[in-house]
Amino acid sequence: MKTNKSYTKRLRLTRRGKIVARAPGQNHFNAKRTGSERMRHKRAGSMEMTLKNRSRFLS
Repeated sequence: MKTNKSYTKRLRLTRRGKIVARAPGQNHFNAKRTGSERMRHKRAGSMEMTLKNRSRFLS
C-alpha cells in the first residue's frame, strides 16, 4: 500500500514520536479574520492516531 502523500504533508513527527498537525483552513481567506484568530490557528496541535491509521497514512 502506498503512503498518502497529501496527508503526510500536513503532519510531522516530533523527536519523542508525537504527531503534530497544522490547523486546517489557513491557506487563504485570512484577511477578514482577527489577529487573535489567526494566531490561534498558527499553533500546531498534537493529535492521537490509532496504530491502524498510522500505518495506513505514514508508512
